[in-house]
Amino acid sequence: MISFVATPIGNLKDITLRALEELKEADVIFCEDTRHTLKLLSAYEIKKPLLACHKFNEREAAEKMISLSREGKRIAVVSDAGMPVVSDPGNIVCQMLNEAGEKYTVLPGPSAFVCALVLSAFPAERFTFIGFLPEKRSEKIALLEQYKHARETLIFHCAPQDLTNYVATMSEVLGNRRACAVREITKIHEERAEFYLDEGYKGEVRGEFVLLVEGAKEEKSLLCDLSVREHVEAYMAQGMEKKDAMKAAARDRSVSKSEIYRELLDE
Repeated sequence: MISFVATPIGNLKDITLRALEELKEADVIFCEDTRHTLKLLSAYEIKKPLLACHKFNEREAAEKMISLSREGKRIAVVSDAGMPVVSDPGNIVCQMLNEAGEKYTVLPGPSAFVCALVLSAFPAERFTFIGFLPEKRSEKIALLEQYKHARETLIFHCAPQDLTNYVATMSEVLGNRRACAVREITKIHEERAEFYLDEGYKGEVRGEFVLLVEGAKEEKSLLCDLSVREHVEAYMAQGMEKKDAMKAAARDRSVSKSEIYRELLDE
């Protein structure tokens, strides 16, 4: 039997009893990074042969799994954290196992984006998990454009070094929406930080992030029927400072504050 086993995303105590049993009973464990998995196994005094299964060798790993499984070996598949396949290696393995008629099962467990959704307090009736954005700018923009009018909460995984770029690109394509960055999930320094895309994330850039962005508004404000200048002036008439009025107009129109500024200059 081949089992895909979810592992902790931060706190090692989050592993399930069933997952521990499966890892102890396995004849071999396929893992994303043997050094990372060894830390988890050592914490529970589990010693097993480890074989690599990462994004560069999935096909070879799948062929080895099939061979071992047909020899009667019990196999566990894990990633560095969370559920294999979800923003991690494993999807090609699943496809090859399915094509070969080789049965496999899944042991549920921690998932970073689900935890982040709860921590964010953003609407959760419907949401879309998008995961990591492509590396190329043109591909990032093309992907985000597909979800520009989606009304549900959008969820992304993001490495710390990509955070500033992600937020800037989202602001450019999706407009000035409410967002939430969640990091260090299940760890001591777990943190959620809410902000607007146009303003950027101001918190500490450390650890893996889950970014959540509110969906497109179903109905725009009636003020959107006015010109940009009239829209801003309407808010100022209510007592807002010009800067805050521009931010409010940008949110209503689902555009960036800089676009509002350019419109005012062009008028």
